[in-house]
Amino acid sequence: MSIGVVVVDDQALVRRGFAMILRVHDDIRVLAEAGTGLEAVEAVSRHRPDVVLMDIRMPGMDGIEATSRILREADWDVRVLILTTFDPDEYVYEALRAGASAFVLKDIPPEQLATAVRTVAGGGALLAPSITRRLVDRFAERRVNTAVAGRLERLTEREREIVVAAARGASNAEIAAQLFIGPATVKSHVSSILGKLGLRDRVQIVIFAYESGLVEAGDRDIGH
Repeated sequence: MSIGVVVVDDQALVRRGFAMILRVHDDIRVLAEAGTGLEAVEAVSRHRPDVVLMDIRMPGMDGIEATSRILREADWDVRVLILTTFDPDEYVYEALRAGASAFVLKDIPPEQLATAVRTVAGGGALLAPSITRRLVDRFAERRVNTAVAGRLERLTEREREIVVAAARGASNAEIAAQLFIGPATVKSHVSSILGKLGLRDRVQIVIFAYESGLVEAGDRDIGH
């Protein structure tokens, strides 16, 4: 089954370049292109893609607002992959808070773009290492959200351990090795965590871990 994609960027040359890169892959269909946030919302509503490649800086409605509207209004499982030349803290944090599942820089090698789309379409999360570090630094400046912290009570002790490991960048296989359980068991726990906390994906688990105070920025180095 192919992955439907809408490509959003206010620069036509960049937008068409991304579309051309993706069209060479048999399992990916570029359903539409959009040059503004409003056009993106309309195109996504009309074509119902699996993944949206979203620029951040656009005239009028920016990519963060468009992401928020798309995910709020969609009645199907659509994922947003943010593509940008910028990686300052406010964009990373706000895009992920808006519900984006991935955030990569536009200088990503062409052969990795399709892989990123497949990862996001499959429910995975994707953050460039430089962005991950900035995100953690951002959390270091924030106070614990007491309302979010209260939701920790919904989790078992094992689920809390998995949230901590995921927030520190461990994959399911790495978590399984650390906790001496099977990868399938980790996957089951992750699904349970998402359901109990009302989260979309692994990226939101990371955000929850820091905002709840379960993990503190600076207690362990991550990224490269």
